Amino acid sequence: MAKKYVYSFGGGKADGNESMKNLLGGKGANLAEMAGHKDLRLPVPPGFTLTTEVCVYYYANKRTYPKELKEQVNKALINIEKLMGRKFGDANNPLLVSVRSGARKSMPGMMETVLNVGLTEKTIPGLIKQAGGDERFVYDAYRRLIMMYSDVVMEKAAGIEPKEDMGIRKQLERIMDEVKHKRGSKADTDLTTGDLKDICRKFKVRIKETLGKEFPDEPIQQLWGGIGAVFASWNGKRAISYRRIEGIPDEWGTAVNVQTMVFGNMGNDSATGVAFTRNPGNGDAHFYGEYLINAQGEDVVAGIRTPAPINSFSQSAHNKDLVTLEKAMPKIYQELFVIQKRLEKHYRDMQDIEFTIEKGRLFMLQCRIGKRNGPAAVRMCMDMLKEKLIKKEEAVMRVTPGQLDELLHPIIDPKAEAVNKPLAKGLPAGPGGAYGQIVFTANDAVTWTKEGKKVILVREETNPEDVEGMRAAQAILTARGGMTSHAALVARGWGKCCIVGCGAIHVDLNNKKLNVDGKSLKEGDWITLNGTKGIAYEGKLPMMDASEENSMLTAFLKICGSIKKLGIRTNADTPEDAAKARQFGAEGIGLFRTEHMFYGKGADEPLFLLRKMIISKTLEERNKAIEELFPYVKKDIKGTLAAMDGYPVVIRLLDPPLHEFVPREAAKLEELARDLNISMEELSQRANNLHESNPMMGHRGVRLGVTYPEVSAMQIRAILEGAAELLKEGKKPYPEIMVPVVCDVKELDDQLAIYKQIYAETLKKYGLKKIKAMFGTMIEIPRASLVADKIAKTAEFFSFGTNDLTQMGFGFSRDDIGGFLPEYMKKGILTEDPFQSIDQEGIGQLIQIGIERGRKGRKGLEVGICGEHGGEPKSVEFCHKVGMDYVSCSPFRVPIAKLAAAQAALKNKKK
Repeated sequence: MAKKYVYSFGGGKADGNESMKNLLGGKGANLAEMAGHKDLRLPVPPGFTLTTEVCVYYYANKRTYPKELKEQVNKALINIEKLMGRKFGDANNPLLVSVRSGARKSMPGMMETVLNVGLTEKTIPGLIKQAGGDERFVYDAYRRLIMMYSDVVMEKAAGIEPKEDMGIRKQLERIMDEVKHKRGSKADTDLTTGDLKDICRKFKVRIKETLGKEFPDEPIQQLWGGIGAVFASWNGKRAISYRRIEGIPDEWGTAVNVQTMVFGNMGNDSATGVAFTRNPGNGDAHFYGEYLINAQGEDVVAGIRTPAPINSFSQSAHNKDLVTLEKAMPKIYQELFVIQKRLEKHYRDMQDIEFTIEKGRLFMLQCRIGKRNGPAAVRMCMDMLKEKLIKKEEAVMRVTPGQLDELLHPIIDPKAEAVNKPLAKGLPAGPGGAYGQIVFTANDAVTWTKEGKKVILVREETNPEDVEGMRAAQAILTARGGMTSHAALVARGWGKCCIVGCGAIHVDLNNKKLNVDGKSLKEGDWITLNGTKGIAYEGKLPMMDASEENSMLTAFLKICGSIKKLGIRTNADTPEDAAKARQFGAEGIGLFRTEHMFYGKGADEPLFLLRKMIISKTLEERNKAIEELFPYVKKDIKGTLAAMDGYPVVIRLLDPPLHEFVPREAAKLEELARDLNISMEELSQRANNLHESNPMMGHRGVRLGVTYPEVSAMQIRAILEGAAELLKEGKKPYPEIMVPVVCDVKELDDQLAIYKQIYAETLKKYGLKKIKAMFGTMIEIPRASLVADKIAKTAEFFSFGTNDLTQMGFGFSRDDIGGFLPEYMKKGILTEDPFQSIDQEGIGQLIQIGIERGRKGRKGLEVGICGEHGGEPKSVEFCHKVGMDYVSCSPFRVPIAKLAAAQAALKNKKK
């Protein structure tokens, strides 16, 4: 039996359903569901879907098709003809179709579409009859087909690379503009039938001159040309760029959907629109959307005309004077309203729907899970939970770590906003605040960002070619477009600050200027955007954290906390960081880096004393410096233990190479020499002796403690005495002392002897029977993982330092990877930066070995991770799977880690 490559839908039936997204793509699966599911059977124009397997075959076989495909497409086309009572290519009663893409995961605007396929000189008279004699409408449809087909099929799909601004579409647009200019027309709708006939004729001449081929005036040729163009666009530049950003695999491929054309531009009783079952910008539970009377679908998203709101909930400053669909077509609106309710109930999630009204009849062209920003995602989940539409497990799985991250991003300080006059106002298409320097092209956005600059991309309107620049920019500002425009849709999916439809601004691309209300801003000038309110300001306004007062975020994280299994700790070096992490729900500190207390505000004196200790040559000099330094170390450690009252605090003993602490400024070197009562020459000699050929693998960590036990003793005493004093004050300190860079149990035994002695001395000094504390190590050297069973005989806990474990495991210096890692990623040698996400294949094995052997050596061994991998979602899932007790990350990544841990628990429960 021949393999099935084509799936039909329409007439209340469908070959496929919503569960077949991998095969039919998101669009095809949802069309089948809307058309054929017994609880829906919506008015979907009939069509068929060519599966993603055809795309895979197409690229594996030199852009050819399976031999069975042609016959299956012909049969599916006949099925549409029967359902519609029209015939493809018929002169009297023609069937026209659209050809669109549809990958498993939505890629808005990244691939190609061809509309009005089947319209030819031969079929024009038949379409005029169907349109009630409206010749102007038909020739406008023909004009659209010629423009689209020549661009998408004849140029792009053929791999023709025109010189800048000389592509066939640009040339045809100029021809059209010339005709409009002669007539004094401002809009496409002002053109007469005669104008459009003339334009179509001129288009064909220019296509032949430029591309060397005639525009194909034959329906079947147009159909297969459109199908090939969609498949070819899967590997177009913008689609590839978007897949890299979104992490969509190249091997997935796209499906192709061929569907009966319905026309929203057949007069004032026709329209087209895009709507959402809830507001994708803020999560408000009201039907929300935009539409255009007498327009095609591409007109809505292109931003050429200002769309009207579908109802009062969709009104904003830019469209408040336009008539809503609810008032203009009340019966149609009510039908659409009922359908959107049914769709949301059926899919149990917010839906993004596209619809067309042809001559007073409603058609549903698409539905899909709607893209939303982070604040909206959390609000929708919490609302749907209250509505009992979903369960708490579904709520947790619906919010991505990236969306949650948006709620932790800065907003403009309200005090600054109150005293700054807005520069312009538009539509709030993307959340939060952002400031940056103005750039006017996507290329400049990428280039400036690589140079370390923060930029705002300002455009008349964006298009899919701008995708890399949009990603690189801090935020996006457009003069045109509505909430369903390309810029809004893409920015919303990324959670990027964005304002669209800011009609007061005028973009002068040639001179790289932005003009607004008599004011002119040039490239490089600073502006600030409030994407939540849709307001732009001149200059660089201060930002602030928005997370503290977000009760919805707090409630959502509480749900995550009830599901996760992993503990979530934070990496914090000050009481202030610890307090912030507690606000986010951290359950302890997984890494307190003692060396970090010597930098920052108020650290000049302790840093000087630390340098004095390091430069000391004799034990007497060193002990004197240690005695002076001790109170500062105890004070900081005690403050952090107090901030995490009742929660564990893993305190790492001094780790970095000693030369990092040697001052470089002449004045500070002179001060150090005076205090030690030595000459500058002597100081220089001592400092030079500290420098090593390979300092990251040199005299650091436990090696420092072994050679200078008094340094370890000072830190351990500071920790235990700080804890003892807190116990006397009624607090519940819980220090976990961690010795870094251990590769052999004997090193750890050496330091344990110091710990035991000081522990006993501290109990005696403070009259205590016990201090709750643990003694353990950081596993960051590959050998330590291999001998973990022996190390665990001494260590009560392991904390994996995945930054150094990755560095030593790969033999990559994380400070020098910039010279080669980008090329590794580009060539696919590595698919991810191993310093961003744990390399589960290699470094992951070392971690697993370390855990398994460690727990053989000590039953109940506590195991965690303290590298920044601890806040990266895929790494968190890995830590869950290998049985760690906790992960630790920076304070602002705690909520991300909490969500990732909850999602890991749910995913692995299913397995």
